[in-house]
Formats: sequence, C-alpha cells, structure tokens
Amino acid sequence: MVSLALTLVLIAFTVRLLQVQAVDASTYAAKAEQNRYVGYTLAAERGQITDRSGVALATSVDAYDITADPTLFSRKQLKISDGPEQAAALLAPILGQEQAELAKKLRAKGQYVKLAGRQTPQVWKQIKDLKSALAAKAAEDKTTVNVLAGVFAVATSKRVYPNGDLAAGILGWVNADGKGGGGVEQQLNGLLAGKDGKIRYAQSGGRQVPTAGSTETPAVAGSDVELTIDRDIQWAAQNAISEQVKKSKADRGYVIVQDTRTGEILAMANSPGFDPGDLSQADPSTLHNWAVEDAYEPGSTAKVMSMAAVLEENVATPLTHVVVPNRLHRGDRLFQDDIDHETWYLTLNGVLAKSSNIGTILATGQLGRTQAQSNQVLYSYLRKFGLGSYSGLDFPGETRGILAAPQDWSTSQQYTIPFGQGVSLNAMQAASVYSTIANGGVRIEPTLVRGTQGPDGRFTPAAKPERTRVISAKTAKTLAQMLESVVDDREGTGTKARIPGYRVAGKTGTANRVDPATGKYRGYTSSFAGFAPADKPRVTVYCAIQNATKGSYFGGQICGPVYKQVMEFALKTLQVPPTGAKSASLPVTFKP
Repeated sequence: MVSLALTLVLIAFTVRLLQVQAVDASTYAAKAEQNRYVGYTLAAERGQITDRSGVALATSVDAYDITADPTLFSRKQLKISDGPEQAAALLAPILGQEQAELAKKLRAKGQYVKLAGRQTPQVWKQIKDLKSALAAKAAEDKTTVNVLAGVFAVATSKRVYPNGDLAAGILGWVNADGKGGGGVEQQLNGLLAGKDGKIRYAQSGGRQVPTAGSTETPAVAGSDVELTIDRDIQWAAQNAISEQVKKSKADRGYVIVQDTRTGEILAMANSPGFDPGDLSQADPSTLHNWAVEDAYEPGSTAKVMSMAAVLEENVATPLTHVVVPNRLHRGDRLFQDDIDHETWYLTLNGVLAKSSNIGTILATGQLGRTQAQSNQVLYSYLRKFGLGSYSGLDFPGETRGILAAPQDWSTSQQYTIPFGQGVSLNAMQAASVYSTIANGGVRIEPTLVRGTQGPDGRFTPAAKPERTRVISAKTAKTLAQMLESVVDDREGTGTKARIPGYRVAGKTGTANRVDPATGKYRGYTSSFAGFAPADKPRVTVYCAIQNATKGSYFGGQICGPVYKQVMEFALKTLQVPPTGAKSASLPVTFKP
C-alpha cells in the first residue's frame, strides 16, 4: 500500500512536471518573463537653443523621473494594508503633490508608474536618504516596514532657461511631457527633442539582476539650434520696451531689431513677458509672442508704402506741391489730420514729415484715373511689401493680418487704408517694410534660425531666405531721404528719435486701436519704425505699444525714445560707425 501510494504521488509529480516543462512550458515562461522583466524609456537629451554667438538661451540639466513599482506596495509584499498611504505621506511634501493622488498612483496595476517627472537631483537625494534610513531601521526593528523600497529614479533631463525671461516669447517653453509648448521649442520640437531610447532588464524585489542580461536601445540626443538673436541687443530691446510699457500703463508692447542686409532678427522683445522655467507664476495672457501674433492697424507708419507707390508710379516727386486743407470731404466722411491747422502748403516730403492724413489721401488718389484704379495700384504695393501674407518665419500662432481685396474696400477704407487704418498687420510685417526700403527696395524674408548642429557635431546652415524686389533702388533711396525729414525737421513728428552723429530715417504712427474684447475702437496703437544710418542702412528697429493709458499716446512721444535707446545700443554693439555725410534736407513746405 505504501509502495502504491508513493507510485501514485510520483506519477502525479511526473504529469505535473510534463505539463509545466513541456506542454505549457511557453505559457509559464512568458508569465515568468512578464513578472521578471521590466522596461522603461531612456529620454533623449534635448538640444540647446543659443544666440548667434553660441550663448545658451535654453539648455538641459540632469534630472530624475521618480517612479515606483506598485506590486511592491501590495499587502502581500509589505505585510501591511496601507503601504501606499504610508509611502504617499512621506513623498507628498518632497514632491509637492497631494497625498491622495500619490496613493492612487501607488495602487495602480502593473509594475511601473511615474510619480513625478523631471525632478532635481536634490529631490531624488532626499528620497534616497529617506529610503536608506527606513531600510536601516527595518533591519534593526523587524516591526518596521520600508514602505519606500518600491520607489526608484530614472535619469533624465530638465529644461532650464539661464537668462530667465529673456527672449521668452521667441523660445517658448517645454511642457510636463518634455515637448515644446510654444515658440521655437514647439516650432522645432522634432529637431530639439532627439529620439528616445529603451531599456529592458530582469529584476527581483525591485532590483536589477546583473547576471540575467538586458537589452538597450540608446537614446539619440537632439540637435542644437542657433538663433539669429543677439543676446545683448535682445536684452536692450526688452529692457527699453518693458520700462515704457510700465511707464505708460499700457496693455503690452514689442520691439523688433532686424539686420537690413540679411533679414536676420537680432531681437524680438515682448512686454510683459514670462519666465519659461517657471510657468506656475506666469499670467496666461503673456504666454505668447505678440510681436507676430497680434494683428492691429498700423496707422501712419504705413504711409511709407503709400509714398513708395506714388514715387514708383512716377505720380509725384518729393518736391511735388500738395495743398492740404484743414478738412477733406471724401464720400460720406470728413477727414482731418491729428491737429487742427490752417491750409498747409507742403511738398510730398512734407506730407510724410508732418504725417498728414489728408495729404496722403490726395497723393494716393493720383495713382489711377479713378478711385477704384488707385485702390488697385495701392493694393498691389501693399501685397508686395508683405501685407496679408505670412512673414516667412513659420512661427507658431503667427497672424498674416487682414488686407481685403480692393473691390471689397468700403467707402471709408478707400481713403483710410493709405494712412494705415482699415488694414492690419503684425510687428514683424511692419519691421520688414522698413527693412525692405533700407535694403534698396529688395524684401528679404525675415529669419530667426541661423542653423542647427546635430549630435555628430556637424553644423547645417539654415536655407537662404527668399528675396523679392518690391521697389526700385532709386525709389528706396528717395524714401530714405524723405524719412530723414520726419526725424530731422523741427516740424517733423519723430524728433525724439534723433541719434547724435548718425543719420536716422524713421516714421511715427498713432492709430485708433480695436479692442480685442469688444471689437470696437478703444485706445491707440503707438509706434515708431526706422533704420540707421539712413544713407548706408544696417539696422531696422520697430516699436509698438498697445493702449497707453498714462501720459502721451502719440507714437513719436513714447515709441520714438524706445527706438533711439535700442538703435543706439544696436549700432554700438555691431560697431557701426557714422557715415559722416550730411542729410539731404529735403524741403517740407513751399510758398504759394
């Protein structure tokens, strides 16, 4: 009977062994491997963003993803029922999270859960020290449980911005998932992010088994991106516009600095700004690059395009006489200039210098035999200057503004568009208009990226921007001389933009502003645009301030000084000497 019993037991064992090792071997092996092997992603190091000199504007530093294996917090593993709650109570103050939320993560199914991403080395050290202390106490006191034994860290990186809010509107930010959430970080995320890797290894009790082997696909680092921005000029522009926006109690403002010869953007500053490294303190309304996202009516800075059309079409010269009355009837509207005046006897140059709306209407009315023909001619020039089209930056959120077809212009728009009302653009488009004139009439698509450097160290220059002739070199030179009168003539509207020793070409703008909240006119857009040296241009500066509520709101008064401050700094930084030549001093008035 004993022999029979032993035989039956051995037969049962044999059958079971055959089932486990032969019949169902693959199934059990798969289950064992599933429980034994774990894997996670190896985050690729994100590429740097630098200025044109290689100074880091956005970079990455060592960080850790705090992870856990929920199976190691089970009642079976810890011999207690509230392991996740105890662990969460210890981790919550360190990670800055709600205790209940952490406990929920620690009770999740599976062997991997991320508790917090991209934490500093100091945070992981705190957790590691706490784990060690609990482990030591558990070794001494068998009633103590190391509830943090299942908490681990995966090396990764964290995005930092060494210059705080400098160029934040351009750079954008990186979200919690490590992806670009705005600006260049979003625009070039594919290049910057690189390619994540993977690792898979055997573990036991939360520890890697060295002898069991592992498989790893290495991460490929992202490419570095070199911008056209000059950090010092960017700082000067951001400082100047921030001070004026604060002083004027305005909604916001922006400054663009552009190299007239290459189209490269040397600075693009917004105020108010934000710190991309600490979005928790940021006002959501500031998380934009309003210099390309804001569409607004430019006002008198647009008159330079009207003058370009008049000169290029040989309708008039800078010396052509224009009699400007105090009021002008057109259609069902009565037009006026910014100030009441007796009849002005101005040259075409004087119309621009004194920024006369009426004079501009009269001059552009000569572009065709009929008003409809004049509208069509003016429209063609506005389009060639870039209005109604994207600038070429391909920047996230960029607006192309609003420029209706001439047949759709209202009775009012036929006369307001020549002096910059009834049409909208962004600051980049406005700056590009003046850079086109400064560049001898050739428009160069603006650029923000000089090139990229891959993980292999090879630098790839950005594609050359598109060039388009808009007006003749002769017309461009004449316009530059006329723009000097705006700044130089004692009756000009841009005298606050004068720079001792340099010839300055510029234009003021003060436009009725459409309130985005109501869609109705409220407040003003104040602006100033120009380039220097006027006879040998090197730098364009454009400034705009929205809805100034304290002090003057005239563009020449509040944007002229910003232009001067930024232009002076840029000329010194780029070591641009004065040309030494005297200005053309074109006449502004004539005697009837």
